[in-house]
Amino acid sequence: MKHYQDEDVYHAACRRISGIFDRFERICVAFSGGKDSGVLLNLAIDEARKRKRRIGVLFIDLEAFYRISIEFVERMLSRNADVLEPYWVCLPMESPNSLSYLEPTWVWWDPACESIWVRPMPNHRCVVNLRNNPFDFYRRNMPFELFFRRFNEWFGRGTLSACLVGIRTDESLQRYRAITCRKESFEGLHYSTRTGESSYSFYPLYDWRTEDIWTYNGRFGKDYNRLYDLFYKAGVSIHKMRVDEPFGNEAKAGLNLFRVIEPDTWARVVNRVSGANFGNLYSGTRLMNSRYRLPKNHTWKSFTKFLLSTLPPETARNYRTKFIKFIRYWKRTGCPLTEEYIRFLEEHHADSIENTHTFSRRGSGDKEVVKFRKIVDEIPELDSRKDLLTWRRMALCIIKNDFVCKSLSFGVTRDLTLRQQELMEKYRNL
Repeated sequence: MKHYQDEDVYHAACRRISGIFDRFERICVAFSGGKDSGVLLNLAIDEARKRKRRIGVLFIDLEAFYRISIEFVERMLSRNADVLEPYWVCLPMESPNSLSYLEPTWVWWDPACESIWVRPMPNHRCVVNLRNNPFDFYRRNMPFELFFRRFNEWFGRGTLSACLVGIRTDESLQRYRAITCRKESFEGLHYSTRTGESSYSFYPLYDWRTEDIWTYNGRFGKDYNRLYDLFYKAGVSIHKMRVDEPFGNEAKAGLNLFRVIEPDTWARVVNRVSGANFGNLYSGTRLMNSRYRLPKNHTWKSFTKFLLSTLPPETARNYRTKFIKFIRYWKRTGCPLTEEYIRFLEEHHADSIENTHTFSRRGSGDKEVVKFRKIVDEIPELDSRKDLLTWRRMALCIIKNDFVCKSLSFGVTRDLTLRQQELMEKYRNL
């Protein structure tokens, strides 16, 4: 649960960052060019200047960036060159592409696609690419998440190292859980996570609200990505503004703004990333969101099977494999339910529950545990639960082109990376 303190979030963040500087020799800030990481970088720069120390800054260039965002990154690095040790990473890495069934992932800065890159390769001295790569841990097209973990350990050079990350629990339940879940942390600090033998990630802004971000920028006159000004003029809520790579499930709804704000860049994005224009046309419509209505004469189970039959064989095989794994896990572990949920299920699915023994009761007395294991078509009141498996969740996974199945708690694996490389090569040669 949240426990509110007398200290405001600004002074709390300054205190946390000061404590990190006290304990760690090597400190790096993960900088994306967005509002949260921009505030975090400014706070870390102020602390570094006060102590006359240098800090690292990791910017992973995703190729399909707004030109305005790149201008902000350049300003931050050039104006603070006295305290920053920058790593502008332009190495090919794999990322989900929720806009295409034929290319469900894409690789930024892929040398095979150099002629159609969204932007030319930056030529700054701090740029890291295939011709200038100091990272011995890097593997071609490795997933972004794996690169980030390996970089933390590499950056420490055998000493304690801290990477500051600008995530806030106010943004999503997933980020809230990243802070509150049980994990190996540094000296018991709940806003830290161990990422390697001597490396840790810290989240000093975890308790900030979106309003706090803009209050800080305004009160202290800090630089920020001017793209947010254009979003504001376009009527986008401050809580829905995103500037990261636009082809994942979370950010694709902003593709129509990409087209309006930077039409020249957008034209190259459409030519570069399969399905980008489809996302621009249909993201935010009923076709691509959770309000999708079940077609007539279908159950969610039959509709899921129908969708699988329409996919390219390699893509369908990936979904089937993921679904089977999740179904096996579900039938083994089930979902802990409160008495309120149990009453709902008994009222709506009483016959099936009794016939299939979907409840398993363990423990004794007041600490009795109840688990639900049956795969039902849908449970509208509970379908948003991440640990509840329904056929509707599986169908929406396909509809949203969630190839990695992140909505079912899966991540990118090495096998998936290799399979996608083979898939892209096959369709490139057609």
